[in-house]
Amino acid sequence: MLVEEAKGKQADGSNTPHYDLRQIDCDPNFWYPVAWSHKVRPGKAFAARYAGHPIALIRPEYGPVYALEDRCAHRQVPLSKGVVDDKGCVKCCYHGWAFDRAGKCVTVPYLNKEGVGRPVKSYPCREKSGLIFIFPGDPALADKVPVPDVAQVGNPEYKTRMFSPRLKCHYTFMHENLMDMNHQFLHRRQMGSITARFLGQDKGDDFLEARYSFARKGGNQPLAEALIFGKHHDFEGREQPVEEVVSIRTTYPYQTLQIHDKDGDLIMDLWTSYVPLGETQQVTQAFGLLSVKKPKWNFLLNLAWPALGIFTHRIFEEDREIVEMEQNAWRELGGDHNVEVFPVVKSLRALLARSGVPNKYAHPVETASQSEDAA
Repeated sequence: MLVEEAKGKQADGSNTPHYDLRQIDCDPNFWYPVAWSHKVRPGKAFAARYAGHPIALIRPEYGPVYALEDRCAHRQVPLSKGVVDDKGCVKCCYHGWAFDRAGKCVTVPYLNKEGVGRPVKSYPCREKSGLIFIFPGDPALADKVPVPDVAQVGNPEYKTRMFSPRLKCHYTFMHENLMDMNHQFLHRRQMGSITARFLGQDKGDDFLEARYSFARKGGNQPLAEALIFGKHHDFEGREQPVEEVVSIRTTYPYQTLQIHDKDGDLIMDLWTSYVPLGETQQVTQAFGLLSVKKPKWNFLLNLAWPALGIFTHRIFEEDREIVEMEQNAWRELGGDHNVEVFPVVKSLRALLARSGVPNKYAHPVETASQSEDAA
């Protein structure tokens, strides 16, 4: 099936079907992180996953990491349970079949013959910014698609935190949650009473960016926020100046959040990738890197760092509970019943729908909300 057909696009542009967004799989023809570099130790194999595909990451004592299907061709035992030999091959823990980085079976130890064992699938694999990426789609496209940049990793002017939560929801819920800053009521216990002010958006074939500022209506400013971004004054209902601009951008399939201060300087930079797990992709493994600009007096950031970790964790846990409740509602109602009214999220949904691929369970549907999303 052609990719255009899989996405529901007709040659003449007419009668284009719409699919339930939660049945749109990620396009596999991108680089997806599946593990942190430090988790895959020299001379060891490591179990990872992309969607319904088990992945074995192997790091030889010498040479780059590589990725194979995590099933021995013999009895389908996970290769990640195996042993890495001095030639950099991985040996299955069961019978010792050995596979090289191309997936070729190079040894069946109890048969003195060549070409006896079958190969296993190999995946293009790259290491960058402290992450190990694989290309789960067409291997012929791997060199034509850039591995994403994570801008501030390695920049000495920033301090970076890693996080990798697993969520019981479809990846599209995560894109929607971060893009839509109108849900600050949810975070009132952590943030106090603040209101998002929409400043505008930009969009293209493969990206959408929305910009916001925030007005504090009451409550105390969190300590971690004050130490990093400075004291926000209470204007007691008067119009507040724009002190920071928050920009959220989905450049398919990745998402970023940047905060610039009133002088235009970048003070916080978040990069995240939502990696689908399971055949129906209704579980998500997130990989994120949060970088904060070091102040003139660096000890202030070091002082605030533990508090920032607690603060961001509490915010995320509130978001986690919400997106998992959304997923449960989708499951109980038998489909997507969301009534979206915010134009930015409607544009985001359209971007995610046209960029992904309907899975084998998807059926064309026609609802008012989906017709609006496609408009």
